Amino acid sequence: MTVGSTGRSLELFFIDGKPDGMQTAEMFNWTGHVLMAPRTRIKAALDRKEAKYTGIYLLLGDKDDKPFAYIGEGEDISDRIKNHDQKKDWWTQAVLVTTGANTLNKAHVKYLESRLVEIAKRVKQRDLENGNTPPRPGLSEAAQANMESFLEYLLMTLPALRIDMFLDKASPKESTGAEATESGESSSLFFELASPKHGLAAKAKLVDGEFIVLKGSTARLRWKGKGSWDSTYAKLHEELRATEVLVEDGGHCVFAKSYAFRSTSAAAAVIKGRPASGPAEWKVVGTGQTYREWEASQLHAAALETA
Repeated sequence: MTVGSTGRSLELFFIDGKPDGMQTAEMFNWTGHVLMAPRTRIKAALDRKEAKYTGIYLLLGDKDDKPFAYIGEGEDISDRIKNHDQKKDWWTQAVLVTTGANTLNKAHVKYLESRLVEIAKRVKQRDLENGNTPPRPGLSEAAQANMESFLEYLLMTLPALRIDMFLDKASPKESTGAEATESGESSSLFFELASPKHGLAAKAKLVDGEFIVLKGSTARLRWKGKGSWDSTYAKLHEELRATEVLVEDGGHCVFAKSYAFRSTSAAAAVIKGRPASGPAEWKVVGTGQTYREWEASQLHAAALETA
């Protein structure tokens, strides 16, 4: 059983009493401790005892107008970050990962650093200042299993802190979805969005709460929404092009892999290259029913069952 196969309790503590200040994150039955701090509060963060523990750390920011990161490790991570404070001017946020009882050793954190760099480079959510992926140290089979378990908890915790650079939104279920679309399985529910004027056609499927646009769907080549070039969806369109989820094909883009969006509106906006109402624009394949109408019918049916 993986840690993600059942509910978990995560405790977030806002040290400064505000969401943009220092935060800690801990999870029940996990020895890990996460401290996140903006650079403006780095002195206070490094004065805390856990900052002097053995651990790994992330430096996050923007460079050349793109999300950028550095992943490191140390036996006293406060010393490493102080050094970076003098030599790196691009980062705006630091994340320190240790254990409450300082039980990680040098081999442990070198293993975690290597694995995090591997994952970040595969996911491609942020460019890394790290050059080559550091080699994994020689851990015993038991120690390696312990570190993989530690890592699994960490990768569950970081998105709760709005750090998604290790979150692979390219769906591992893409082949299942694509095959189902091609074979026309009536038992599978798919949605479609089309814009004949711009030659766009996209299909998606709702899986475990994620709205997954399927590989082969098409999208606008560039963001066209007037006055919204700095919007979240415009930046997402640019990010998907930069990470080659969207690849240029003639006068439009094609999804090179299936991708899980957080909402139907985000998916519709990226495809149309402008702000869009996802619930109104996505339609159930074969019926023409909008996503909004389909969702309302599901809620109505659930209400009848409990009446």
